[in-house]
Amino acid sequence: MDHLWLFITLALLAEILGTVGGFGSSLFFVPIAGYFLDFQSVLGITALFHVSSNLTKITFFRKGVDKKLLFSIGIPAVIFVIIGAAASKYFKSELLESILAVFLILLSLFFLIFKSFSVKPTRANSIGGGVLSGLMAGLLGTGGVIRGMVLAAYNLKIEVFIATSAIIDLGIDLSRSVVYTLNGYVHTHDLYLIPILLVVSIAGTYIGKLILSRISDNQFKTIVLVLVLVTGIVILFKQFE
Repeated sequence: MDHLWLFITLALLAEILGTVGGFGSSLFFVPIAGYFLDFQSVLGITALFHVSSNLTKITFFRKGVDKKLLFSIGIPAVIFVIIGAAASKYFKSELLESILAVFLILLSLFFLIFKSFSVKPTRANSIGGGVLSGLMAGLLGTGGVIRGMVLAAYNLKIEVFIATSAIIDLGIDLSRSVVYTLNGYVHTHDLYLIPILLVVSIAGTYIGKLILSRISDNQFKTIVLVLVLVTGIVILFKQFE
């Protein structure tokens, strides 16, 4: 891969932001990796990268897990990530990238404008959030923001929030990794990136954990949303080049 060090640096940044934001690194990693790899390869590598990333988060934030949410969000998320991953091969990669760009732009604008918006902590919303986050993860490679939004409604301690989200995400990523491999998205010539990204996930999660103890939640959420907005705009403009 050309510019490997740039790729590693950006992947590390994605992991740090994903850890602190609590929604996982894929929100940033998918569009970043899209500048170095084709979109189907990005889906395959992201799923494998996230397996190691989530195992790292579970290790660092293992103080508690909300088992009730693990099932109400996790089970529908795993079912629908398989559906989304299987369906992804029927769409052109350019279309999926455009959908991803619009998804990121609309989502970030919504939360920047409606800062006080929150999801009610109901079982129906938990199941719905699991369905939508799983489907988006399978089709577009990222759905952690939706899952994070639902988890935030329950006012969990940060260790419980991140550990619960990571375990759900692990189930999602293991499931879609199998489907992506069957779809032919995981290429042998890209596998050398896996040990590199394993180190990145450990370093990024550790740095993210340090930042969590030093920064205001509201300040960071605003920064992250602005970055998500800019990322979405850049991806969208890329489609017209």
